This record gives sequence, C-alpha cells and structure tokens, in this order.
Amino acid sequence: MSIERMPMPPVASEMPPATGESATALPVAVRLQILATEHWSLLATRSLTWNESFSRSSMFLSALSGSVVALALVAQASTFGEAFNVFSLVLLPVVFFLGVGTYARLVQANLEDARWVSGMNRLRHAYLELAPELEQYFITSSHDDEIGLVTTAAAGGRHAASGTGGLGVILQGLVTTPVTIAVIDSVVGAVLVAMIGARMGSGMAPSVALGALAFAVTFASMAAYYFRSYGAYRAANEPRFPTPPEKT
Repeated sequence: MSIERMPMPPVASEMPPATGESATALPVAVRLQILATEHWSLLATRSLTWNESFSRSSMFLSALSGSVVALALVAQASTFGEAFNVFSLVLLPVVFFLGVGTYARLVQANLEDARWVSGMNRLRHAYLELAPELEQYFITSSHDDEIGLVTTAAAGGRHAASGTGGLGVILQGLVTTPVTIAVIDSVVGAVLVAMIGARMGSGMAPSVALGALAFAVTFASMAAYYFRSYGAYRAANEPRFPTPPEKT
C-alpha cells in the first residue's frame, strides 16, 4: 500500500510576491515598529552630523587661535620685522584653506541635516495617518517642504516659517555656524591680502582697501557656494507632503 504524501508548503523564496491589499495589510503595531526604527535611525544620523559640525568648527577655531598666539610670539621676538612677515605669509594661507574646507563641510552638513529633518517629518505624517487624533500634541511639523522644515527646526516654530517671521529667519541664518565660520575666514583672507599688499610696497590706506575688498569677495563667494548647494538640494528633494495652504 502506498501512502500519499501531503504537499509541503512553499518556502519563502518560492512564494509569489504580495500584490494589492495583501502587500500593505500589515498590523498597525508592525507599521509603528518599522516607522519608529527608521525615526531613531534618522535621529542617530542627525546626531552624528551635528557632532561632525562641532568637531570641524572647533578644529578650525583651535588652529586659528594657535596661529594668532604663534604670530604674537614671533612679532614680539622680531619686533614685526622680516621674520614676522615671512611667518605670516606661510601660516595664514594654511589657516585660510582650513577655514574654506570647514565652511564647505558645514554647508554640506546643514543640507544633510535638512534631509534628515525632512525624513522625520514624513514619518510624523505616517504617524498621523495611523492616528490623526494625535496631531494636537505635535509641536513639530508633519510636512516635508521648506515651511515644514522651518517649523520643525527653527526656534520660532510655525511663526518663523510664516511671512511675519521672515526677519527672524534671516537673523537666525546670520548667526548659524556656517555663516560665523565664513565671516571669520573672510577676515583671515582679508588680513592675508592686506599683508601681501603691504609686502608689495602699498601704503596703509591701499592695504586696508585691499583687505576690505578681499573680505567682500571671500564672503560673497562663500554665500554663492551656499545658495548653489541649496539650489541643488531643493532640486533633488521634492516634497511629498507639502504644507496645506490653511497652515501657512
């Protein structure tokens, strides 16, 4: 007598892919677990981005402080003679280059941070799709456009994102870490150009004018780099859940 064998269930690799409603029929608890895991991953990544920004800024400011102390010692020893001029023209370009690299990395880090905030706003949107009654308890935004980013990241919240808070947004931008580093590095570039002008025999007034021009050109170049990078970021990150008109 032959014994019929029951057919074995197909393994996962042999099962057809889920389609239609079965593809999204996950329990709410599983969805929340997936969203929370991604949320914590973005938080950790954002923390690493901020730590790198602080480390790069501290490294540049430490190098600048050490350079100023070294220049002061050389100036005292040489009474601002030839040794001081040569030492300055060797040291200041290195500090200036370090500042340019720091500024470029800070701009990249800020745009990366904006991407992580945008991702967390999308996750909040998913939370509110699962539990819309919780919206009144959220002080951050669930929209991934520029207004949503400012609402989540700015100290003024939704007021800072609106037209009435435009001045506050501008002032906040002027005191950010990249702009601060840009101003300091522009001063270093201005001093370097002024010293080169003085080295070439120009008087005090022309050297000061050259330094002021160098400051303006350096700061404008850094601002142009930021706006170009921000434009590329906007072009590559189209919002999926823009802020509705009634919330602007």
